[in-house]
Amino acid sequence: MNEPASRKAPVAGFALFTLFLTAVFVALGVWQLQRRTAKHELIAALIERLAAAPVALPPSAQWAALNPARDEFRRVSFTATYAALPDAMVYSSGSAVRKDASGPGTWALLPARLPGGEMVVIDAGFVENTMQDRGVEDRAVNKLVTGQPVELTGYLRFPEAPSWLTPAENRGKRLWFVRDHLAIASVLGWGTVAPFYIDLERPAPANGIPRPGPLQVNLKDDHLQYAITWFTLAGAVLIAFGVWARGWRQS
Repeated sequence: MNEPASRKAPVAGFALFTLFLTAVFVALGVWQLQRRTAKHELIAALIERLAAAPVALPPSAQWAALNPARDEFRRVSFTATYAALPDAMVYSSGSAVRKDASGPGTWALLPARLPGGEMVVIDAGFVENTMQDRGVEDRAVNKLVTGQPVELTGYLRFPEAPSWLTPAENRGKRLWFVRDHLAIASVLGWGTVAPFYIDLERPAPANGIPRPGPLQVNLKDDHLQYAITWFTLAGAVLIAFGVWARGWRQS
């Protein structure tokens, strides 16, 4: 005899729910594999850019065409003069691309003027400044502002976007929590600055403070592990449904 429709309904409903969960878990697994592919492409691009010889800083007429996907972390060399304007310090809990800056401290951001008059923001390096002390920052950066042009080599970087968890800046201490140099320039009166900032590689001050340095690729790649987890959950849901359905038929 055929089973009554009322008895089939729970099986059909549970089957649809199982298929939905399975599809979601499989989609998440595929998404992680796609992210893994994109991460590998990014790592390969960064390794190539960081290892390349520095090139001349693009002229200001080309700045609007620069973008993070194609140009972030490109090494450039140029001459600039640190401007006698208020600097900014940006809190860092540790850097993913600087092994020598793995603990808390601050980045020292200063405006510098190019020979043509354009203003570029320089991240002059890391300061061991766990308490975000303005006096520590002042002593670190004052010696950089000499009024003399300096040959600089560094990496093109683009402004960091704050999240809803990012603390508000402390304007009294000139302290920020993301390297959004455009917002900082607006607050501190640096004028119109380049759409990128320079993460300084060299030169370093005689005492090494602030501490610039080369960048290294150190991005986490856990996507395959996450993908396996999602696929395993999809399989577990199907197995659980099969066990349940078998017991239900036998009851």
